[in-house]
Amino acid sequence: MTPELLWLTLTVILTGLLWVPYILNRVTVRGLFGSMANPSRNDKPHAEWATRLMFAHDNAVENLVVFAPLVLILAQIEYSDKWTVYACAVYFWARVAHLLVYTLGLPVFRTLAFTVGFAAQVVLALAIFKIV
Repeated sequence: MTPELLWLTLTVILTGLLWVPYILNRVTVRGLFGSMANPSRNDKPHAEWATRLMFAHDNAVENLVVFAPLVLILAQIEYSDKWTVYACAVYFWARVAHLLVYTLGLPVFRTLAFTVGFAAQVVLALAIFKIV
C-alpha cells in the first residue's frame, strides 16, 4: 500500500465514523425510539455542537468525493513522490482540524482548515498532470 492510499484509508475511516457522536446526541435528546423514528419538524433539536458536527460530516463526505479519486488516479498511474505523500497527510489533518473547529463553532479557523485541505487537493491534481 502506498502512503497516499494509507492516508486515503484513514480519511475514509474518519469520515465513516463522524456520524457516531451526533447520533449519540440524538439518542440523548430524543430517546432511542425517537431517534429511530422518521424525521419530523416537531423533533427536538440536536445540541448546537451536534448540529455543527452533522454539517462537518456532510462537508467531509462532499470533499471525499474529490480527494479519493485523486488518490486513486495517482495509484493507477503509479505516481508517488514526497509532495503527494505530504498533500495526503496534510489533507487528512486538515479534515481533522476542520471537524474539530466546526464542531466547536470557530468559523474563521473552519474556513482556514477547509482551505488547507483544498490546497492539498490542488497539489494532487497538479501531480496527476506532472506539474509539481
